Amino acid sequence: MSQPASRLITLILLLQRQPNQKAADLAKELGVSVRTLHRYFAALDEMGIPIYAERGPYGGFSLVRGYKMPPLVLTPEEAVAVYLGTSLVGEMWGNLYGAAGAGALAKLDNLLPDEQRNEIAWARRSLLATGMHRADQKALAGTLEKLRRANRERRTVRMAYHGSSKPQPTERELDPYALVHRWGWWYVVGYCHLRQDVRTFRVDRIAELTLLSKAYTIPADFDMRTYLASENQSQLVNRVRMHFSARVAQAAREYTLAWEAMEPQPDGSLIVTLLTPDLLWAVSTALAYGPEVTILEPAEAVKMIKDWTQAIAAKY
Repeated sequence: MSQPASRLITLILLLQRQPNQKAADLAKELGVSVRTLHRYFAALDEMGIPIYAERGPYGGFSLVRGYKMPPLVLTPEEAVAVYLGTSLVGEMWGNLYGAAGAGALAKLDNLLPDEQRNEIAWARRSLLATGMHRADQKALAGTLEKLRRANRERRTVRMAYHGSSKPQPTERELDPYALVHRWGWWYVVGYCHLRQDVRTFRVDRIAELTLLSKAYTIPADFDMRTYLASENQSQLVNRVRMHFSARVAQAAREYTLAWEAMEPQPDGSLIVTLLTPDLLWAVSTALAYGPEVTILEPAEAVKMIKDWTQAIAAKY
């Protein structure tokens, strides 16, 4: 919204809240000159919003008695956008913000005119976002609440963390900088006192979490989006090429976002290139399709899948 438009709305709300206000007081409240204020009065008059002036020591500018600005001025599309955003809050945060989201939607439904309410009713039936979590959201609620509180109060936490490659949890102290949801998982990003650097931890791998009285500050030059972008680039160190047979090539095409490149073959098969921080996911994906997918490179991934298949064959 432009600054003049925002000031016009503020002016209406000021007059609605208190009638008979002096021009000098209104101009000061809006941060404009009295001359500019009178231009705003003229603009409101052209828009059909009635304003009148009373002379005398107790006079001033007022809205015509009985005029009220609508409590919410939203287009049908804006109303749907607010509904969708509020719905995502409940889906993403579960019990932490679910009740607040439901309350906001109830207020929205009570305040909006019929056209916007009908649009939201259509959105409820037709536009859904669900299944965004890979971990049990209810099981994470307590940990997420503690991490949210630690971040709000700038308190260090102590946690027992299960790394993906370590059977036993390690105890760490962490200054939580932010909670991040991506790829279906919740992560906490913060300063790890054990590693003395900023690190990212998957929330579902936190076994125990305790809030400490120790306070911390986030460095003024730290930017979360810049950190996440650089983290992604630094992690994507393994380039894996896989061959999908013609029978399952369509499944690979439907997963376009996972691949750095796709190379269609004359026989209908497909060679894809994947960037991944470790080889485990690539090997697991190949095994899921059995003999229909072949890992071409790197040699480490080829060896890993050979070892796995031999171990599986020995078991059966």
